[in-house]
Amino acid sequence: MCGTANEGGGHLVLGITDRRPRQVVGTRAFPNPQKVEEKIFDKLKFRVDLQELDYNGFRILVFIIPSRPQGTAYPLEGAYLMRSGSHLVPMSEDRLRQIFAEGCVDWLDEFSLTGLDSQAVVELLDTQKFFELFHLPYPPNRNGVFDRLLAENLIRESGGKYDTCRLGALLFAKNLEFFPDLKRKTVRVTVYPSLEKSNPSKSTKTFTKGYATGFQGLVNYVVDQLPHHNEPIQDAIRVEQKWISPIAIRELVANALIHQDLQISGACVTVDIYSNRVEVSNPGEPLVELDRFIDGYRSRNEKLTDIMRRTGICEEQSSGIDKVIHAAETDQLPAPVFRTLYERTNVVMYGPLDFSKMDKNDRIRVCYQHCVLRYVISKPMTNQSLRERFHLTPQRTHIASQIIAQTIEEGKIRIDEQRGASKKFAQYLPYWA
Repeated sequence: MCGTANEGGGHLVLGITDRRPRQVVGTRAFPNPQKVEEKIFDKLKFRVDLQELDYNGFRILVFIIPSRPQGTAYPLEGAYLMRSGSHLVPMSEDRLRQIFAEGCVDWLDEFSLTGLDSQAVVELLDTQKFFELFHLPYPPNRNGVFDRLLAENLIRESGGKYDTCRLGALLFAKNLEFFPDLKRKTVRVTVYPSLEKSNPSKSTKTFTKGYATGFQGLVNYVVDQLPHHNEPIQDAIRVEQKWISPIAIRELVANALIHQDLQISGACVTVDIYSNRVEVSNPGEPLVELDRFIDGYRSRNEKLTDIMRRTGICEEQSSGIDKVIHAAETDQLPAPVFRTLYERTNVVMYGPLDFSKMDKNDRIRVCYQHCVLRYVISKPMTNQSLRERFHLTPQRTHIASQIIAQTIEEGKIRIDEQRGASKKFAQYLPYWA
């Protein structure tokens, strides 16, 4: 109940089956609701109302769990918990900081540089790029430019001088190193000639432009550094092809920028390119459970995300990782790996790997992500769809069946029982669906 309250409140219902199609079966639990309410209050220190309902002679109990107050999280025996899908998990440090900071001034709204004249502002911020990204005509005079920046709360006028918000500088700075509190928020791209970070890097480039103004250049650079997968012949013309889709790179970089914890000092978004993979990392542990990256969404920096959405850099529809998984399937790549490191979130995108060289974990990860992607687009995962994902012939149906069985055993997927018990026509769902 603490976890539910910390996630905005909700209801706990007894007397209805968990599995679909849900049925009313009634319950004999807690015959004295008033006494239960008193015990819950003594234990949790907040009130939970308990209602008894009668449905065609079946007794149903509904626990009405309130939301936590703003700026407060409810502890249970010293631990702060939250719901993550169907699981109860400890709150991450950055999530707790967010809650305790509710009602305070947003970090992005605070000012980076103050007391600037109008000339200094246009020298620091790329106003031309600002209007291009918003698909707006550039105003004929400086007043028009500043009116728009003020309307977006990117700058503030004070006594004839201007202050630049961190949000405005982070997105539209010509050079982030001119802003002392933001110069460590640049993006670093490192290319390694081998599989290991311990070997000397081939090159390292730091991108100092604001995230919006420099995004396309950053993505283009990363794509240019990727190894070539092959060079197929199309219409007698040799075509150069990268082994990871530019779409996947774009979405991974955008996600890292948007979901980073900006209040972690001395840390930045990094892109590490190896001979067999790309790793994109951002400061801060994820707000969404790793298994729910494909379908889940929670914005860490809402104002940053809003402007990046309106400028076409991201969609804010929880579709970024979907596109990454879809690109991996289209290009027949291994499934990406999502990891939580110390105060960092890390995504690994691998280059081509033949099915015969994939180990058990690789295949289970592909099966789970394929199942989630199919679920998100309202299509069932079947033995056939998994074979197509792996490019397996119908004669290798048994191999797909083995992978499905292993993934079920790992608790990642389950049979859709509503579709019947036939193994031949079985459909599968993510474990949390």
